[in-house]
Amino acid sequence: MTDLFGIDAIASRLAESVPPAVRAVQKDLETNFRAVLRASLSKLDLVTREEFDTQTRVLQRTRERLAELEARLALLEGAPAAGK
Repeated sequence: MTDLFGIDAIASRLAESVPPAVRAVQKDLETNFRAVLRASLSKLDLVTREEFDTQTRVLQRTRERLAELEARLALLEGAPAAGK
């Protein structure tokens, strides 16, 4: 599974933050942190940054197109009717 949310980095930071006396079980803690984080994040309705950025670009293009169409419609509505 791709580490979409930086789970490995978060798990590593959590494992490194434990007291030195517990460092002997650091690898087990890191594995458990990773599993808990993945399970928790998989329950959330999240999108990747790439998906978010893609949708942001689509929305921007849609807004630009809408503005163009609104301006065009305003010109057409303001123009005198042909043949009258």
